[in-house]
Amino acid sequence: MTDQLEPMPGDWQRALAIVAHPDDLEYGCASAVAIWTDAGREVSYLIATRGEAGIDSLPPAESGPVREREERASAAVVGVHTVEFLGHADGVIEYGTALRKDLAAAIRRHRPELVITLNPDDTWGGTYWNTPDHRAVGRAVLDAAADAGNRWIFPDTEAEPWAGVRWVAVAGSDSPTHAVDVTDGLERGVRSLMEHRAYIEALTTEDPEAYARNLIEGFAREEARRFGGRPAVTFRLFNH
Repeated sequence: MTDQLEPMPGDWQRALAIVAHPDDLEYGCASAVAIWTDAGREVSYLIATRGEAGIDSLPPAESGPVREREERASAAVVGVHTVEFLGHADGVIEYGTALRKDLAAAIRRHRPELVITLNPDDTWGGTYWNTPDHRAVGRAVLDAAADAGNRWIFPDTEAEPWAGVRWVAVAGSDSPTHAVDVTDGLERGVRSLMEHRAYIEALTTEDPEAYARNLIEGFAREEARRFGGRPAVTFRLFNH
């Protein structure tokens, strides 16, 4: 018998999703974002890089603006209208105090109750090695959520300390604890990923819609077994 996951908390109003690259949130998490914005909650995106090293056939100076445009269009599909890019170099993000400070400063500006990030573990499912950028950003987010509330850590940020983060939710975790029923957000999750057309077309010869639909619907169906048979996006939830 598969252990059933808890529903994600619903008593919050503002969330900030922080990931390394354009498209990180679209590989599954965006369907949950659509559910949240439908409920009147405010979700903003913070992307550490512009994804400029992600398309082999395009040099970074050309790829970066393309991927930034695709991410803004993708976010709009699921009701997100604030998308910020920190401009760290794609592929070589370093975990450390500089990154933690940038993220703490953003958390202080946005003042979220819920912070969302991506799997910071070494692997995906114990089989695929995770990228250095995902590991660095995910770990820094978990630390920065606490840093943001401590007035003596990074005291020179423009915004005042914010100790109001109640949870950090990690998407793509191998050991999730909570889930969101994305029945009503699944189609927008698919369309959100489809907005990354240049990236998808460089990645695969498969039709972009078929590629996006197979992935997003497949992920949600796979997680349904742990959430009462309902298509789901899962998270590992850390309390703050």
